[in-house]
Amino acid sequence: MSAPVPGTPRILLVEDDEVIRETTQLALERYGFPVETAGDGLEGLERFRAAPPDLLLLDVMLPLLDGVGLCRRIREESQLPILMMSARTEPVDVVSGLEAGADDYVVKPFEIAVLVARIRTVLRRTGFGPAAAATAAAPAAVPGPGPAVRVIDGLEVDTDAMEVRVAGRPVPLTPTELRLLLEFTASPGVVLERQTLLERVWDYSWGADSRVVDVHVQRLRAKIGAARIETVRGFGYKLRRTP
Repeated sequence: MSAPVPGTPRILLVEDDEVIRETTQLALERYGFPVETAGDGLEGLERFRAAPPDLLLLDVMLPLLDGVGLCRRIREESQLPILMMSARTEPVDVVSGLEAGADDYVVKPFEIAVLVARIRTVLRRTGFGPAAAATAAAPAAVPGPGPAVRVIDGLEVDTDAMEVRVAGRPVPLTPTELRLLLEFTASPGVVLERQTLLERVWDYSWGADSRVVDVHVQRLRAKIGAARIETVRGFGYKLRRTP
């Protein structure tokens, strides 16, 4: 087992299946990640509050408090990266996890190398945690040219402070939602395809599930105004200049 490198992002793994929990913990620790575990949703919530991790790896089906409920509770308190795991691949199950606030999901059974790649991608994308940069090849860049403060019909995006306001009111966004909005505001009125957004925001150059994009756009609309982002059927989305 590799000893955790100082400053390596810490993971909280919440999984009720003892075999999966232990084997996943050991595998992640071999990659150098410090891992704490919990066997049910309530224990996971307690451990999160006692010592917030840099990333939450969360099963959907949990006793006492299920993964979707736990994800919602944590999203009320933190914007830390959340990666959900599920053996259920029905659209409603995937969407429920993403709508609750998860940044991404993986389907069981998974190869540990794939899981590690997804963890590193989420950490790199969100830049969350005191040492998230240790997993990054390069710092995240603000997409597109333009002024430090982008103003579009009452929507203000400060690309230096990474703050968003609508009609002067601060709007809290998760790191993934913010990166998505940065892409839209860099090219207002331009249609961005789902695959383009997967590559730029999620850092996925391979055929990942486009539902991840759709649900995050839905969450972003709920925060900045549904009319601001238009669906272009068969292509993707664009930011309207006029709601």
